[in-house]
Amino acid sequence: MVAKATSLDSHGERHSEWQYLDLMREIWETGSERVDRTGVGTRSVFGTMLRFDLADGRMPLLTTKRVYWKTATREMLWFLTGDTNIRELCRQNVQIWTDWPLDTYRRETGEDISREDFAARIVEDSAFAARWGELGPVYGKQWVDWPTYEADGNGGFRKGEGINQVAEVIESLRHNPGSRRHIIEGWNVAELNQMALPPCHKTYQFHVADGRLNCALYQRSCDVALGLPFNLWSGALLQRMIAQQTDLEPGEFVWMGGDTHLYLNHDELISEQLQRQPEGSPRLEITRRPESIFDYRIEDFVVTDYTPQGALKAPIAV
Repeated sequence: MVAKATSLDSHGERHSEWQYLDLMREIWETGSERVDRTGVGTRSVFGTMLRFDLADGRMPLLTTKRVYWKTATREMLWFLTGDTNIRELCRQNVQIWTDWPLDTYRRETGEDISREDFAARIVEDSAFAARWGELGPVYGKQWVDWPTYEADGNGGFRKGEGINQVAEVIESLRHNPGSRRHIIEGWNVAELNQMALPPCHKTYQFHVADGRLNCALYQRSCDVALGLPFNLWSGALLQRMIAQQTDLEPGEFVWMGGDTHLYLNHDELISEQLQRQPEGSPRLEITRRPESIFDYRIEDFVVTDYTPQGALKAPIAV
């Protein structure tokens, strides 16, 4: 039996998480069945939107299953370093990106190594990590070091100084808050074929109104069961950090999806989650304001009123 959308949040309003559950139900019941890149198959809808008010510390942290928000936070902090090797993530036991280089390693060497052993070798062996842990110019590289080129004087071009989009957006928000150009873009067409996975959450746009910072995130491709819970947290987290750095109050986080899908082999997870009802109203406190957005640490983030229901697992499609 599917749960009815009756639970309320601490303000006595319809719980914001019902948006996510309603979207999941719509895709599973009415989505177009498609053959996808992974060969697993999906049910998909196109052009979706979820909206969350981040006032009073509220965050889009799902309660109908456990979302490992610290793992997602560590990934976001890693993005902001511009690193493109999984070694630092593996060192923190964050395996979000491990499956892609692992798949390449198995395919090219024929060695049937476990993910645990592969991650351990990445951490222990710097040469192995350099050879097999690279993801190419994924998210963080584009965010903080977008490549530029300049004439070399001999009719050719040489690499110029990279553009730190995150730093530029923060400066723009501070000095020109009414601009319509507060954008962080990950979709670098010239470098897509060098990436382990082209960016899914590709475009962030920020907007200031009445002293509040709003954020719209466009995601070209979204795995609703496994990916979206992390994407919602991470996007809102980035918004919260930028709001703190620009002396603005957190406003509305707007998530927009292009190809929004559920994998056919996630049926057990979906069936179980749609029987659950949201509970509680998770809050995020940022306990310290560092000198810049690039100086946050995992210890700076504290979540309260989060008592999620049990974890739900399903295979990731690589």
